[in-house]
Amino acid sequence: MVNAEHDPLFLLRKAISSSQPFVPSASDDPGADESPLAQATHLLFSSQGIALAIDTPTRFISNDKPVDLRSIYFAWLNRELAIPEYNASATTLNDQLAAAGSTGKVQNLGFIERLDLITWLEGASEESEYIKPVAGDADAAGAGAAPASKPGAASTAAQARAGKGTLDPRLASVYDGERRMGDRNTVLRGIKPTDFSHVRKLAAPFIKKKSQPLSAPGPTSSLSINQKGPTRRPDPIILLSPSASSLLRMTNARSFLEDGKFVPADASGSTASMLHVQRVMRAIDPNRPLRFILVEGSEQFKPEYWNRVVAVFTTGQTWQFKNYKWSSPSELFKHTLGVYVGWRGDQVPDSIRSWGQRILSTGVDRWRGGDGADASRFRDKEVVEQIWKSIEMNMRNKGWRNDSAPTSI
Repeated sequence: MVNAEHDPLFLLRKAISSSQPFVPSASDDPGADESPLAQATHLLFSSQGIALAIDTPTRFISNDKPVDLRSIYFAWLNRELAIPEYNASATTLNDQLAAAGSTGKVQNLGFIERLDLITWLEGASEESEYIKPVAGDADAAGAGAAPASKPGAASTAAQARAGKGTLDPRLASVYDGERRMGDRNTVLRGIKPTDFSHVRKLAAPFIKKKSQPLSAPGPTSSLSINQKGPTRRPDPIILLSPSASSLLRMTNARSFLEDGKFVPADASGSTASMLHVQRVMRAIDPNRPLRFILVEGSEQFKPEYWNRVVAVFTTGQTWQFKNYKWSSPSELFKHTLGVYVGWRGDQVPDSIRSWGQRILSTGVDRWRGGDGADASRFRDKEVVEQIWKSIEMNMRNKGWRNDSAPTSI
């Protein structure tokens, strides 16, 4: 097990935040030259004098298995690629590894796993549902709660904490009498592990009854109470229309949904396959904003991702739903909210009207361009607020809460 100081994820995050170089190499010498990833055996952190084996397992868990350092580095290296290009690059690298006689292989991460990893590495998020805590933290907490058996042990710890060199004897004597502080787990539970699994069975009927939404008597409920360890509310997903005629695309969705300002979609703009926006939903969680994931396609969806879809933006073209879990519009919009954004004053397409009242039809002012463009956009925020209000009501009815999400929609 890699100790906390040499933890691959912490080293990567620290190097990224401080713009320090980290490169693959065919040698374990921290000063060695960079090598192609297919030939690399180590990842070098030259400024820190550390070399980690490229196949070192990390704390990032995918499909109940630790993801190796090579796959983590590959995901960061190709963070700007769209999903098809990312998958093609992974296949090419795996072929190169096989040709070189290596048994290693790049593990493909799902698009939400990828987004979660990149967000954590960049420092934009302090928590991740896929990253396990450092094992050393629990050990250190347990050791801190236990009394020192020998006076010399405290001196040794004090010297280690002081760094290299000889520690002043008077300071060492102060450290000998220091009382170690544990974390919240050791304070509440002590150093002896206690099994509270029997409480789950007693609480199950009450939790199930409380989590059932009143306005939508369907098969929705909170996340399973039998999951092991702490759980984190997943991020809701919004599907955008991939149609070229859609007014809302990946290039302008964030400015519209976050800032309340519509600008035309840039056909030659970003090739990002996903992005996220934040919004406070007071009826669900008034204390912290929800992070919404925006994507244009469902090709990389796992079955459980569909339970997190809270809205589908559409132009009225049925080919958009071909690869969805529910390919029929009438069936799709029984499970989630539909949103149509057109030009103000234009007639709503017949297909949108025929799909029923589960489609929210809105319109924005036409883009005039020029210096007066900003002055004519004052009504955009009204449209955005109308959309978010409908999404919030739909989420509340489906069972979204401040600490849980529906298991079925």
